[in-house]
Amino acid sequence: MKHALPLLTLTLLIGGCTGADTAHYPSLLPRPIEARSDAEPTAPPPAPVVADPALDTKLAGYATSLDKTDKAFTPAADRAEAAARVAQGGAVGSDHWLDAQTALAELDTYRSDLSAMLTDIEQLAIDRAAAGQPDYPALEELRDRVKAAFEAESARIGTIQAMLPAV
Repeated sequence: MKHALPLLTLTLLIGGCTGADTAHYPSLLPRPIEARSDAEPTAPPPAPVVADPALDTKLAGYATSLDKTDKAFTPAADRAEAAARVAQGGAVGSDHWLDAQTALAELDTYRSDLSAMLTDIEQLAIDRAAAGQPDYPALEELRDRVKAAFEAESARIGTIQAMLPAV
């Protein structure tokens, strides 16, 4: 009987390995998730830009205003700079200082016109985006031009203000 117990155990072990039911174990074939692609999806081509005559008319008006403002700003800035040079070294509140401040106020008018124009143009872009329309190249180009002019005017005004005695 001593030899019968190990033989019985060996028989059970061998029998358990050969008669295993495969229904309880997962398949070793690739799963569906392993067959997917990890490549980046390709973006659809951009929608073609459709001409918008009403928008083009508005943009032409803004472009004309921009050109007028640019042409008027340069001589006004030159006058303001000359007035600021005369006021240098003088006291705050002197006649020369007041003349320079008046000239700077004129420059601020031009800059505020550009700020309003930039706001209007950006609102047009926002409205197009809200309507699901693609970017309009003429609108973007004009926005960039107005923004550049606004920044240039702001820099020039800042330079002139720095020439004056501080309040």
